[in-house]
Amino acid sequence: MKYYKLVVYVPSSDADKIREVLAQTGAGHIGNYDNCTFSVKGTGRFRPLKGANPAVGTVGSLEQIEEERIETIVRAEDLEEVVFQVRKAHPYEEPIVDSYELQNVDSR
Repeated sequence: MKYYKLVVYVPSSDADKIREVLAQTGAGHIGNYDNCTFSVKGTGRFRPLKGANPAVGTVGSLEQIEEERIETIVRAEDLEEVVFQVRKAHPYEEPIVDSYELQNVDSR
C-alpha cells in the first residue's frame, strides 16, 4: 500500500480542530493506532497583499503568528479527501498543505 506524509501549518489556536479533521478522514492510522500526529510550534510570517481576505492581520502589514506544523501519515487512496477536508476546515485563505510520497512503509 502507498502512503504519504502530510504536513499542514495552522495557527496554534486551530491545531486541535485540524488534528480532529485529520483523524475523522482516516489520516494518522498506523497499525493498531489512530490519531497519530507530530507537531512542533514555530512562528509563521506573511504579508497579505491587495485583494487578500486574511483571517489574521491586515492587508499590507507584515504579520507574525504562533503556528503549529502538524505531520501525519495518509493512505494514497485517502489523500485527496483528507487534503480537501483540511483546506475546508483551515482558517487561512491560502493554507499550506504539503504531501510527500513515502517509501517502504509497513503500516499493516
